[in-house]
Amino acid sequence: MIWNENKECMSRDERRELQSSRLRKLVDYVYHNTPFYRNKMQAMNLLPSDIKDIDDIVKLPFTTKQDLRDTYPYGMFAAPIRDIVRLHASTGTTGKPTVVGYTRQDLAVWQEAIARVITAAGGARQDIISVGYGYGLFTGGLGFHYGVEHMGATVIPTSTGNSEKHVRLLRDFGITGLAVTPSYALYLSEVMDKMGIDPASLQLRFANLGGEPWSPQMRKDIEQKLHLKAYNCYGLSEIVGPGVAYECEEQNGSHFNEDHFYPEILCPDTLQPVPAGDTGELVITTLTKTGMPLLRYRTKDITSLDYAPCPCGRTNVRLNAILGRSDDMLIIRGINVYPSQVESVILDMPEFEPHYLLIVDRVGILDSLEVQVEVRSEYYSDELSTILALKKKLSDRLKSVLSIKAAVKLVEPNSIERTAGKSKRVIDKRELK
Repeated sequence: MIWNENKECMSRDERRELQSSRLRKLVDYVYHNTPFYRNKMQAMNLLPSDIKDIDDIVKLPFTTKQDLRDTYPYGMFAAPIRDIVRLHASTGTTGKPTVVGYTRQDLAVWQEAIARVITAAGGARQDIISVGYGYGLFTGGLGFHYGVEHMGATVIPTSTGNSEKHVRLLRDFGITGLAVTPSYALYLSEVMDKMGIDPASLQLRFANLGGEPWSPQMRKDIEQKLHLKAYNCYGLSEIVGPGVAYECEEQNGSHFNEDHFYPEILCPDTLQPVPAGDTGELVITTLTKTGMPLLRYRTKDITSLDYAPCPCGRTNVRLNAILGRSDDMLIIRGINVYPSQVESVILDMPEFEPHYLLIVDRVGILDSLEVQVEVRSEYYSDELSTILALKKKLSDRLKSVLSIKAAVKLVEPNSIERTAGKSKRVIDKRELK
């Protein structure tokens, strides 16, 4: 099913014309309403009239998360506070929180985007959908909540917290759709097992998962354990929240809502465009936001775009899997390591649960990497020779992928801390020294 065929299936030429028109309007709007962008453009001797079409986007200045922190709280707003009807913000664990303001028009665009997300996963008006993302300042909960209502389905605002209660609601309310983080979806399957509830006895059909990176192997695990189809939903608070891109039933890349959010893939070092299909940093411009529009926001996400036609009929470009973040990349003994690389190895081995922790430290002048991973109960053993053989097997595979040797620590099932929100996968002790 397609929610908005007019926009999701328009020709590339039609979409390009729409993007060009909206970009011209956007640049004029921020130039006259956001001093931050006006000052940037004036320093570049750039006027709104210099932007003729979407190709001219390369002339515009970049925006970073640090810019949002430096202008905290309202310095990036283009609309007066009287027109801002909602505020969201990041947790601010690494500094000042990044604040995002929404006008009524922005919320309408967001609801439309989420309706596309759910419909692409097979959701419809008759569905009952549990939103298990965090509510409050985090964008996930309220973003999905109003999107479900907008499409006419029934929303259950379960949020995060009491997982046993969540499972009972899934059973008692006949819930058919789930919106949570991938790691929490797996945790719910563990809670069901402890409660003696067979996921196959539930009415769950689909899950819209996002908020953290996840791999094809993790998808397979979630689908098998929860007896549903799992679909990726990509978003970030600074742009709008969830709903920037979404998977269709083909499950082969996430369709970008290009009529509202324009994607570029740039080389992280030179900030120049890479050839179509190549990997680089995702940069996004909000084409229709009025509360806090952003020009060329550097997401730090490393990925690529796929312009090939999709069998589903949608023509909007697809976002391939996020390989990692340029600012989350670990440099260990001169080697670039992404946590997603470690995850892909772990999830490809049936002996392990999809729960792991990377601990980076420095011993003397040398960096060290320890990978802690839970062993599945059927493979866990008290026999030293069995554990040593399993450790060597994982260590060898990690070295072949990472090109460095990692210390492996095998732990019992359910021993790594679970969370209803984004899972913490990396502890870098070097930052504490």
